[in-house]
Amino acid sequence: MENIRFIESMDTIIYDLSRELPKYQRYNRLLQAWRDTFSCDACVLLKLEGDNLVPKSANGLQIEAMGRYFPIAEHPRFEQILAQYENEVQKKVHRFDAQCELPDPYDGLIQTPDGQLNVHDCMGAVLVIDNKPWGIVTMDALNPQRFDSLDPQILNSMIGLAEVVIKTANLIFALDQKVQRQEQVTESLINEKFSEQMIGSSSAMNMLNLEIDLVADSDLAALIYGESGSGKELVARRIHMASKRAKEALITLNCAALPETMVESELFGHVAGAFTGATKNRLGKFELADGGTLFLDEIGELPLSIQAKLLRVIQFGELQRLGSDKPHKVDVRLIAATNRDLSKEVAEGRFRGDLYHRLTVYPLNVPSLRERGDDILLLAGNFLAKIQRKVGINNLTLAKDAEKALLAYEWPGNVRELEHLLSRASLRAAGRNRKDERVVVLESSDLNIQTSQYEAKVTDINSISSDNVSSTADSERGNDIVINTDSNDNNLKLITDDFQKQFIVKMLAENNGNSAATARAIGVDRSNLHRLMKRLEIS
Repeated sequence: MENIRFIESMDTIIYDLSRELPKYQRYNRLLQAWRDTFSCDACVLLKLEGDNLVPKSANGLQIEAMGRYFPIAEHPRFEQILAQYENEVQKKVHRFDAQCELPDPYDGLIQTPDGQLNVHDCMGAVLVIDNKPWGIVTMDALNPQRFDSLDPQILNSMIGLAEVVIKTANLIFALDQKVQRQEQVTESLINEKFSEQMIGSSSAMNMLNLEIDLVADSDLAALIYGESGSGKELVARRIHMASKRAKEALITLNCAALPETMVESELFGHVAGAFTGATKNRLGKFELADGGTLFLDEIGELPLSIQAKLLRVIQFGELQRLGSDKPHKVDVRLIAATNRDLSKEVAEGRFRGDLYHRLTVYPLNVPSLRERGDDILLLAGNFLAKIQRKVGINNLTLAKDAEKALLAYEWPGNVRELEHLLSRASLRAAGRNRKDERVVVLESSDLNIQTSQYEAKVTDINSISSDNVSSTADSERGNDIVINTDSNDNNLKLITDDFQKQFIVKMLAENNGNSAATARAIGVDRSNLHRLMKRLEIS
């Protein structure tokens, strides 16, 4: 009967070797085959980790056993099993006498009526992988004579099969990790090869380029400040490509794009079974970036609980995957970015002060687009060259009035907004021109800058007569917006600022002072609205 059970178990184990299974499931099925073959009441697979034996699978024990570890020095039965390998290489198995008085590690854990193991049959075997003890497998039976007639050849064959399963699981796991990392490295290299260049010759950009060259040579953490859409990720790529880690991967993670429940797994990885849906081990961004650079965008969005774990990785280069207590060493250069004032976040208790000081070893400020002057036109030319290929136009250019409109605009959405605006304008221009025309010129009307932000007020402004442009007229007209067009003050920026200030104050009044509602009403990000209000001195 035992031979038949062994053949059936062997078929199952060999079949599983050809299947893609998570490591924990492979181990569970292995132990079920052991129980089926030897008719034991409990079977446990334990891995040797330092001075402890840690359960990797348990069949017949209480579930809580999987959360424990067993210091070898405190469990003489485990010591005797392991001693078989140390003393006699050829002998791996040790069977305990049914009357053995040594305490059993599984007392209170085995599924018996009273939870105790009194007189019972117990044996264990050392599992050897690559000429080193990997761990042990134990069998317990409540019948004290269960293993009397056990066939030693079948037992040795099952031990050999267990070792093959474990080595196969380790090889598959290592290969899976290698593939994951290689995919990330490949994606990173492709992104670096085809990523956009940093375009601009303004004094602000020249200063930024000097700072990038300065910080790139070191392994210091860098924190990049800048408004949304200003090009913080591009700066991070430049730092990486100019560093000694340039041949390794640059891994990026947008902290704001992840739900809080997934942040820890994305950063530090997880083991199979760590949470519902975690069917196999997965490397986190830190391990994927090992040897290279990790860029954390919008780091101010990280929950405080994750900030503490991130600090440990930065300080000690050590992490633990979700669901595991085993430490993993990593060598990663960290670059972070934010559009928040992190010093203010620290003062208000939303960001850890110790992490803030670790990150701000070398801060860099990315200038907003409105601070870059004629860089706007350089960027526009670069974007138009890409857009014309996408929409199938021979040549896209800007009319003089369009250039002036671009230079006068405030760009709350920065470079990203410029690219999107030019894409829309190109479609409008293409719509009124034949595709076979040699040159398509974008007019200021195509940009639709004024219409998109101020359409509701332009008619009122144009209809205001010179007699009404005064503080008296303003009070008489109530909430209308008035522009000071005094002939002594024709500076376009001052006129624009004056209009924006009146417009925002009016919209705030209409929304009962609620800045979030106001931002939605005028179609801008709330953080950009706050910055604009600060610049325009709107309380």
